[in-house]
Amino acid sequence: MLRTAFTTLLVVSYLARAYAQTWCGKNYMAGSPVIPPGGQFPISATSSSPLLAFRCAPAIKPYLPEDVPTLSSFIIDTPITKSEITGAAPISLPGHGSLGSVAVTVSVDGRSLATGVVPLNATKFELPFSLAGFSPRAEAYNVTCTAEYSSSSLSKPQQFSTGAALSLLPDPPAGRSVTKMDLRTGALLAKPATGNGGSYETVFPIGFYTNFAGYLDSNLTLLNVLKEQGFTVHPVPTFDNLTALDLILDRMQELGLYLMYDMRWTYMNDTAVTEEVNRIKNRPNLLLWYTGDEPDGTSDPLNATSHAYDLIYSLDGYHPVSLVLNCEDYFWTQYTSGSDIVMQDTYMISNNVTFSNQWETPCTLDYGCCGCDDCKGNFEDISTRMDDFAERLWDNGWDRTKAVWTVPQAFGNDTYWTRQPTGKEYIVQAVLGINHGGLGVVAWNDPTTPEIKASASALALALPTMQDFILSPSASFAHVSSGQVDVGVWTVGARSLVLATNLNYAEATLPLASVPGVEGKSVQQVFDSGASFAGGKFVFESTGTGGFIVS
Repeated sequence: MLRTAFTTLLVVSYLARAYAQTWCGKNYMAGSPVIPPGGQFPISATSSSPLLAFRCAPAIKPYLPEDVPTLSSFIIDTPITKSEITGAAPISLPGHGSLGSVAVTVSVDGRSLATGVVPLNATKFELPFSLAGFSPRAEAYNVTCTAEYSSSSLSKPQQFSTGAALSLLPDPPAGRSVTKMDLRTGALLAKPATGNGGSYETVFPIGFYTNFAGYLDSNLTLLNVLKEQGFTVHPVPTFDNLTALDLILDRMQELGLYLMYDMRWTYMNDTAVTEEVNRIKNRPNLLLWYTGDEPDGTSDPLNATSHAYDLIYSLDGYHPVSLVLNCEDYFWTQYTSGSDIVMQDTYMISNNVTFSNQWETPCTLDYGCCGCDDCKGNFEDISTRMDDFAERLWDNGWDRTKAVWTVPQAFGNDTYWTRQPTGKEYIVQAVLGINHGGLGVVAWNDPTTPEIKASASALALALPTMQDFILSPSASFAHVSSGQVDVGVWTVGARSLVLATNLNYAEATLPLASVPGVEGKSVQQVFDSGASFAGGKFVFESTGTGGFIVS
């Protein structure tokens, strides 16, 4: 009886979806039925006793033969939690006093690479190892990491185990770039985009999805301006004119502009992906690939992004793969599995997030489309989305191997959005994303207003100074929120970067003394979007933002 009823429900659900447009799995056209979309990320059960979520990863992905002579490291994380997340296992801790430590061994095929004693609840603890003796190959080496925990209350040690992948690739063909990921931070490492040599440097991409047709393809001098403004370029397909595309990419290389190559319209076509990857992969300014553009919104096949990811790695392997998700919570794990970098595009400025002005329907958890899925219509929608993505990475055991970027809204006067954001609103969005873990900022889209472009350029030109803190493996990070002023603090040695943004449409202040762990008599402002420091306080205009180095 129950099985028959369930089968009937599935048939009704299928037929309803077959005859209705959906976004994030939700019906949204007037008259369509309300059907829960499903696909929600599971909430982890809570354990009554402590668990060890033991994890390890190599510091860099991928390594190259040039890295073999240099000692590298495995990153060991030993968080104690009560959430039954991926890989978490019970651990018998003492009732009081120090948690203790675990003896860790990292090995490949029975060969020990690294050993050491790691404190429990440690983050980014590094165990050195050597790549000597490993042969470069396309296939990653399977790594086994074990941890042994002993205490006076245990009759025998407890054993924990997890796995990792160690990538040591052959040298790429002459002229091809390599983009590495520093898995200690999630940051990208790349050589200068000109292809004229140089050392690997941390890259914090900032720029726009940039229209190809009718914009880039009509005026090459636009690229000179984008370079001066400090941007990375993400051309938006279709690339119907390959001659024009080659001219643009050649000019980008001459100027030293990194390329994010977009396959949004072709990523589910193996033939097209193969042709595009083989055509683009040898360009020295290629930074990364981009596949699904809101595949969760359009309900692309759940294996589409991971299939494209595997195909791209089989054809190239020297550049990470990215995509953007639009939905708050719709088959997140399935779509994110096909990425190294997952972006979020929470567009919450100037739209009614509870009633659709396009479809004349309400927007709820189960129904409707208002241009910002499950949003409340405030800046905090962005930080909540960033935090949710980071939490899901952690729950899945992906927090070391995948990174999150943010996509600010740089458009308006269109469909759900009644106006363009201001320049300061763009900055609030971007900095809020950075403060909540974003390691790249790529706004939709260019061309945009002169005010937004000027604000974005000011941030881009300030980032080289700030990224020395944000992307530093040795930085400690703290987050502070006070009266809707959101603050990120990165401390390296005796200096701290304080990046603070006012989410209020009114003036606000924040005493320096209220920022924990930051003390000093020297405050140097390195970025200004309507903020200053005076009298021991940070002072903000409406939606003002500032970056300060405190020594």
